[in-house]
Formats: sequence, C-alpha cells, structure tokens
Amino acid sequence: MIVWRKRRDMNTAEAQRHLAAAQQARQRGDVTGATRLFENALAADPANPHAHNALGMIALDANDPAAAETRFRAAAAADPTEPALWLNVAKAQRLRGDGDGELASLDAALAIDQRHFMALLRKAELLERMERRGAAAQSWGGVVLLAEQAGELPRGIADAVAHGRGYVAAHAQALGAAMADGLEQARAALDARELRRFDACVETMLGKRRVYRNECHGVYFPFLPPDEFFDRTHFAWMPAIEAQTGAIRDEFRALIAGEGAPLRPYVAQASGTPANKWTPLDNSLAWGAMFLWEYGVRDDALCARCPVTAAALDAVPRADIPGRGPTAFFSILEPKTTIPPHTGVTNVRAIVHLPLIVPEGCTFRVGGETRSWREGEAFAFDDTIEHEAVNDSDQRRAVLIFDTWNPHLSEAECTLIRTMFAVGDASSLAPDERGAGL
Repeated sequence: MIVWRKRRDMNTAEAQRHLAAAQQARQRGDVTGATRLFENALAADPANPHAHNALGMIALDANDPAAAETRFRAAAAADPTEPALWLNVAKAQRLRGDGDGELASLDAALAIDQRHFMALLRKAELLERMERRGAAAQSWGGVVLLAEQAGELPRGIADAVAHGRGYVAAHAQALGAAMADGLEQARAALDARELRRFDACVETMLGKRRVYRNECHGVYFPFLPPDEFFDRTHFAWMPAIEAQTGAIRDEFRALIAGEGAPLRPYVAQASGTPANKWTPLDNSLAWGAMFLWEYGVRDDALCARCPVTAAALDAVPRADIPGRGPTAFFSILEPKTTIPPHTGVTNVRAIVHLPLIVPEGCTFRVGGETRSWREGEAFAFDDTIEHEAVNDSDQRRAVLIFDTWNPHLSEAECTLIRTMFAVGDASSLAPDERGAGL
C-alpha cells in the first residue's frame, strides 16, 4: 500500500512537470510540442483533468469538435465537481450541431451549480435557437434576474442580458396576445369586478404587473383582501356624493380664492428630520391641504364656509375613531408636482378620492394599477399599498379626500377597533401624538 501510494505521488509529480512544460510550449506557439507533453502527462496520470481539458482546447483550435468533446468528457469524468468542464463539452457539441447533447451537458453543469451564470446563459441561448420559446423565456428570465443581482457586467455579457430582457418582453407580449384571442369569449361572461381581477392575474403571470403587499406603519388588520382599488359595489353611498361634485367644487373655489383660506403644506416634517423622499415637499404648498376634519376633530368654522361639502361628508359612514378619524380635506397639487411612492398607516380604512379639478396629465397609481382622475368620479383605495400621484400639467389639481372603513370589515369588527383604541388611550401606555398608530 505504501509502495503504491509513493508510485502514485511520483506519477502525479511527473504529470505536473509535463503540464508545466506543455503550458510553456503553448505560450510559444508550439502546438505539436504542447500536445506531446500533455499526452505525456496523461501517460503518467491518465485521469488528469487539466491535461484532458487542454487537449480538448487544442482539438477545438484544430476545428475538430468531435475529438474535443471526447477530451472534455474525460476531463469532466475526472473532476465531477467542476461545472466549467461540462460547459466545454457543451461548446464542442454546439459546434457539432448536437443541440440535445448540448442541453444535456448544460444541465449537467447546472446540476453541480444551479446558479452558474454562464451555464444559464448558454442554456437560454440554446433554447432560443431550438425555438422552444416558453422554456427559452423562462431561462432568459433567470439570467436577467441573476444579472440584476450581479451589478456591472462585461460588455459582451451585458449585451447578451439585454437581448434576453428583450426576448422575455417580446415573449410576454406574444403570449398575452395569444391569450387575449383565446380568452375573448370567456372574458365576455365576466362582470367588471371579475374581469379586473382576472386581467390582473394574467398580467402578473406574464410579468407585466407586480403584486404589491400591504405595508402598514400602524395597525395592521390581518386577512383583509389587499386590493389596490376597492370595487364600487362596496360603497352604495358613492353616487350621492358624486352628485354633489359641482356644488363641492364651487365651495372649494370660493374657499381657495377667499381671504384667510386655511391652506397649509400637507408635508410638515419635524425639525432635524434627515433628508428623505419628502424633503422636496416639506413645508411646501406644492402639495397643500385644507382640513375639514382632522384626527377626528371637525373644523366647524371651515365646515360653515362649505355647507354642501360638510353635509355630503356627514352622510358618509366614515372611519370614526376619536383622536384618529375621520379625516377629510381638500388636496391641492400644483403643476409639475409629484407625490412620491409611499404607504399609509392602517388597512382598517379605505381612502376615498372625489376629483374636483383635474387637468390633462394627472395620474394616480396604487400598486400595479394607474388611473387618471375623472372629475366627479369617486374611487376608494387601500393606502397601505404603495401609491403615488402626479400632476404633469400646467394647472392646479384639486381632490376631496376622506376616509371610510375598509369595506371588508364587519360592523362588529369596527366597534371592536374603536373600543381597542379607547381602552389604549385611557391607559397610561397610550402615545402622546395625535393619530398615533392610525
């Protein structure tokens, strides 16, 4: 046993000497000498993966992919932990036009390392050449995802990733068109609510839409559906307040044009707050507000100047929690102003917008759905899902905003929520800030 091990070590050392000499010969351009020395290394150590791999490279240079494949396979057998050797086998097979063999070799490399970038890239390219479009799009998607995590890429690789990104987008568009044709009759049987949810499902599957989750900065009520825009059927009172749009708009215009209009910046951060996404709007009337109700407190003087608006709000079942709600205000967004993406405090409420003045170029996004405000058409949304507002016009945009209970809560649950806050506020543990937690 000792004699055999010494002989093996001597053979390995001899093979290493031949390998070093072979590499020097290759650097000198002496291919014949390098080939002989690599063969000598294999004579001393028949399972040496470096020698097999080097001879495979020489065969590729000599335009002999069949011989190269044989050598690369021997190298991969000698070192089953190195995925790059299977990539070399795949390259030889690619030159031979053996697509199925190349796919098997790339899968062998990925069986060693599922996140091997070049194996994934070559597999995506191969599946595209084979016109296996669904599988190719899936593989390209994995390549793009890994590339986004990797940061800056070499030029050639970056170009390939850009191609893959385009391939995925084109595939999604083609698949979407095919689905639209095939689903036309089935979609016709759905009502607007069902159709909106189904279309969101398809867009998510095609990668055209991101699914957003609730992000509550206060009270989170579990198991409520995290819908972006609530269906109008939950709010039987909406048509009544919409019918008052003209009168409410007239009251707003008189208020904003009159003396002593109680307009103030919506964003007012505490002194010393570090710079953040709200800094451009901090203490700025680019986004201004006039509050009729704030943290559950009614501004009687302002409501007296807007009697139609106040009466319309009183007829709405708003989220009434003393010290926290309801809230109702005129929201003014000046031209070329954007409210950055953000999320609200709690999902126990729904936020309602009644658009009053909406020039062209104003949009509102909640999660993956973007809408344009339409004067007199109210909508309700879950503000714990990321949302943002844009006024890209040259005119002022004005909306009446107020909160109501999340329509998926029962009356009993709303009562319990009120009681929960009342108990907390009555204790010595309640926070001092108004509206804290809601």
